[in-house]
This record gives sequence, structure tokens and C-alpha cells, in this order.
Amino acid sequence: MGYMDPEYLITGRAGPETDVYSFGVVLLEIACGRRPVEPDQEDPRLVEWVWDMYGRRAVLEATDERLSGNFDDGQVERVGLACAHPDCSLRPSIRMAMSMLQCEAPLPTLPAKMPTPKYL
Repeated sequence: MGYMDPEYLITGRAGPETDVYSFGVVLLEIACGRRPVEPDQEDPRLVEWVWDMYGRRAVLEATDERLSGNFDDGQVERVGLACAHPDCSLRPSIRMAMSMLQCEAPLPTLPAKMPTPKYL
């Protein structure tokens, strides 16, 4: 799975939201210092792991310590999670995601628990 939008893998339909999903995974990978899928980890899938940390209000614990605190508190993770949202209609556009990262737009409000995908 990794960078591929799970909805695309199941339905075969691709669109701009598919690219937004991949962008979100890349953001999470950079912020957390983890690959999108790490089979040897207790929580092997990055998106689900970060969403769980976000829901426990511990998203900063998911941040790669090599960043040495040179980031806004959870900003990259929240934008990454919004881009990788299971419901593609709730993902921001790339333009909006970039605006959020540049502090030109408000960060998204996300549910504490990762939503169940609608395509299942």
C-alpha cells in the first residue's frame, strides 16, 4: 500500500485526491521518520499509527527526534493526516495543504479516531 491511496487500490478510480493522499503520506514520513509501511513494527502502517497518536493527543511523540523541535506542534502531522483522510471528499486540495503548511490557512479539525473508509 504505502503511498497508494487505498480507495484507488480497491476501486481503480484515480483523481486529484489520489495525489493528495500520497502527498499526505510523504508529509507524515518526513515528520515521523518512518516509512509508510514497516512490517516489523507493532503498528506497521504509518497513517493509522499517526492517527492513533493524534487521537491520544500524543502526536508530538510520533515526530522524528532528528527534527530537534524545528517544527510547529503537530502542524505537519495534522496536514498529513488531512491529506491522507480515508474519505477522499474530505481531503484538502494540494493548494490548500500548502497554504496550511505556510500558515496561510487554518489547520483542519480532525476526528480523534480515524474514520472508516466509505469505499469498503
